[in-house]
Order: sequence, then C-alpha cells, then structure tokens
Amino acid sequence: MKKIAFLLLANLVFIFHLGAQNNKAENPIIYADVPDASMVRVGDTYYMSSTTMHMSPGLPIMKSKDLVNWELINYAYDVLGHNDELDLENGKSMYGRGSWASCLRYHNGKFYLSTFSATTGKTHIFITENLEKGAWKKIEFKPSYHDHSMFFDDDGKIYIIWAAGKLNIAELKDDLSGVKEGTEKVLIENASAPAGNNIMLGAEGSQLFKVSGKYYLFNITWPRGGMRTVIIHRADHINGPWEGKVGLQDLGVAQGGLIDTPEGKWFSYLFKDNGGVGRIPYLVPVEWVNDWPVLGEHGKVPETLDLPKSKGLIPCIVNSDSFERKKNERDLPLVWQWNHNPNNSLWSVRERKGFLRLKTGRIDTLFVQAKNTLTQRTIGPESKGATLLDVSNMKDGDVSGLCLLQKQYGFIAVKMENSVKKIIMVSAATGSEKELKSIPLKQNQVYLKAECDFRNQKDTGRFYYSLDGKTWESIGEAIKLPYTLPHFMGYRFGLFNYATKQIGGFVDFDYFNISDKISE
Repeated sequence: MKKIAFLLLANLVFIFHLGAQNNKAENPIIYADVPDASMVRVGDTYYMSSTTMHMSPGLPIMKSKDLVNWELINYAYDVLGHNDELDLENGKSMYGRGSWASCLRYHNGKFYLSTFSATTGKTHIFITENLEKGAWKKIEFKPSYHDHSMFFDDDGKIYIIWAAGKLNIAELKDDLSGVKEGTEKVLIENASAPAGNNIMLGAEGSQLFKVSGKYYLFNITWPRGGMRTVIIHRADHINGPWEGKVGLQDLGVAQGGLIDTPEGKWFSYLFKDNGGVGRIPYLVPVEWVNDWPVLGEHGKVPETLDLPKSKGLIPCIVNSDSFERKKNERDLPLVWQWNHNPNNSLWSVRERKGFLRLKTGRIDTLFVQAKNTLTQRTIGPESKGATLLDVSNMKDGDVSGLCLLQKQYGFIAVKMENSVKKIIMVSAATGSEKELKSIPLKQNQVYLKAECDFRNQKDTGRFYYSLDGKTWESIGEAIKLPYTLPHFMGYRFGLFNYATKQIGGFVDFDYFNISDKISE
C-alpha cells in the first residue's frame, strides 16, 4: 500500500513539474526571421525593431507586454528611397541589401529609430512620439554608418558608434542631421580581441547601454573554426578606457543587447542563424556579478525561460488574409511586405470585393525581377501557406502563383502559353529557373499550397495543387531551402503575377491561409 501511495505521489510531482515547465516560455521566442533586434522598455511595454532589408514597407516595429508574445504594430517607412535597386528596375535589385540593423531608443518622450543602407548610401533616422500611430519625422544624411548604435547620454550629448573590428565613435549634431565635425575618433582599436586573434568576422552590431553609471557595449564576433560570439566591453566613461570579455559562446546565439523588466529582472536579446527559416530571436537570463552582465545559465542558452508561454506567431507576426476589407480598414495588414518598392497602380484589394488583384505592367523574364510579389514570413518548425487563384484574365505568357522566396526559390504557378493554361512547378535550386513539372489546367480556378519543414534544420519545401479544394496532389519534387547571403533573409511565402510576353493581364487571389502544421 505504501509503495502504491509513493508511486502516486511521485506521479503527481512529475505531472506538476511537467505542467510548470509547459507554462514557461521556450527558446527561440520567435521561430521566424526577426534578426538584428533592438529593444527598449517604456513602462510595462517592450518595443522591438528588426531588419527586413529589401522588403517594403521596411524597418518593422513590434510590441510586447511579456518579452515573449510580440505583435507587429508599424513600420518606420513605406519606401526607403528610389533608385533602380530599390525600385527593381533595369535588371537591378536590392536583395540582401536595403536597410540593415536598426537602433531603437526612447528619450524625453520620443522614440528614435535609426538604420543605415548601402543601397542609398545614407544613415536614416525616424522620430515619433507614438510608435503605433504617430507621424514620423525623417532625417537622413551621408555616409551610411555600418551597424551603428545611437546613444543619448545623461549630459545631453548624443553619440553614434559604428563599424566592425575597429569601432568608431562621434557626436551627433543636436538636430541629428549628421556628425559634429572634429568629434570622430576610434573608440576601441580591436573590439574582437577578447575572442582571440583568429577572427573571421570583426566585432560589429554595436549596441550601447548605460547601467548604474557604467557603459556596456555589446558586439558580435566570429572566431574561425568557432561560432558566433557575444563580446561585451565595459567602461566608466564613454571615451574609455574599455575592458572587454566574451559574454556568451553557445549555439551561435549572439548579437543583441540588454533589457530589464519592471520587476528588476534582466535579459539579453540575441539571435541565431537557423537555416532556411532565417535568423531567429532568443532570450537569455542575465545576472549581474561584479558589475558585469553574466549571460545564460552556466554559460549556456536555456531551453526554457521564467516568462509566460508563447501563444504562437499567428496572428501577430504572420496571419491568414481573406482580402475582405471594410471601408476604413488599411488595404494590407502589417504582416504583408512587398519584395521591393511596389507599383501601387498594379494591385488592389478594392476592385473585386474579397480578392487581391495583381496586374501586369511590364515584361519580365525572371521571377525574382518581377515587381509586386506580396510576401509573409515562413515560420518554424513547420508551416504552410495556401491560396485560391482565379486565372480567368491572364494573357499569353503570364505566370502567377505561390512561391517560397529566397535566392534558391521555388514556386507553383499557372502559366498561360499559346492560349493554353497549365500548372507548373519551378525550382531555382541550381541557380537558374527550371520547370520541373507541368500539368494541363482546364478550369479558371485552382488551389495552390506550399509547405516548409524546418524541423531539425531539414529545410525542405513542397508544392501542391487541388482542383476542388479537397483533394491535394503533390507536384514536382521537394526543394531544399538553404539560407543564402545574397538574399540574407529567411524564406518567404509570396503571391505573384508577372508577364513574359504582353502586359494588361491580371489575376485574383481569393485568400491566403497560413498554418503552423504541415501534412507530412
């Protein structure tokens, strides 16, 4: 009897422990491409900016009440500027470029959000009192300060720190219109030094913080044969002297900074390169020891965190869309981004109620050079996107469908060739487009689906079609979904339509549904 009672008690303890674990947040906190995070807390609300480079609108902003459940609330810009690369004109593009790592700061009741772009050659600063609704004041100046950190010091001076390996610092003008002449100097000669001499990536991704009167500078470096590593430098004065140490070296989780909670807990927000799904955010707990932030649990990234459990990325980071719009609703929810600056005369969610209409306006021969591809993030560990496509108004040579967008992209589409429609599956796995399969289509509506499997970095995608929305058929073959630097972004679901022979055709997408489960 005692043995039975003991076993019952042991089971109850195990179930209680399991329940407690199941109610904790898990790393990664966002299983999707949200790299280069910069974060601030205002009262009990956290705000985060990130990188989406070539996408438009750009420089996404998210908010959270618990550091785990994040919601897209705005973008800093609709378009960063106009040139052939940004506008996807004359065979040029900004894939993998556009705007890179941003810096989000809050000072005297205003939010300051800055980024830099080699594509424009400028540093861009956006200012508002309300990240969700406020009008943006925009400032831009040359040059483009790489991976910079803005910092508002207690004495009223405003600094910018930038570069890689040898880090530079300068004062910004009071109106933020540029650097004060004569203030630029080297801050740290070799910021990678704490990680050794054999460095593949010089310390970059600067983020500067001030805690209890001391300055803390976070960077990422990458020793050869090693992994992405957090470097932390500390100083009593912003001009130094600086002393540095390795802050974290585990799982390649690195690049980010510090955030505290209203209750006084500290965390470091970082990210990990995670294959085809992209660069995904992690949190690690921070303890303060001898005025140093000590990251992780015994130097390791924990699997669980003493924070609320995630409710999932749908609908706050990605979401399904019926394309139904009320009169005063925005045309596109924030989850959507165009592959480059769009041509707004060639798309509509108002012309046909409950549909996204994509029109052709020029001739393109390559999918990645086509404008107005409307995208959302894929999510891990698995996800699928599906749509119903009406191709009644295609013209000869038109290609329209559902893609998985990165450099080695794939897509399922309807192509009209010699007045005959067919379903095709295309892969760019070898570096150029290849049509792997085609099937005649004898109706004007077809259901399309793309599935991504990122489990254990399997990184594969498959495409399916259905003629009735019930029975699905696989088409072509599974494609690898590798993360490539030319695009520098996780794979994206995308809806597209482009012309190869004549303009004036259009297609209508009835909906886009996204799910965190796949069929296989």
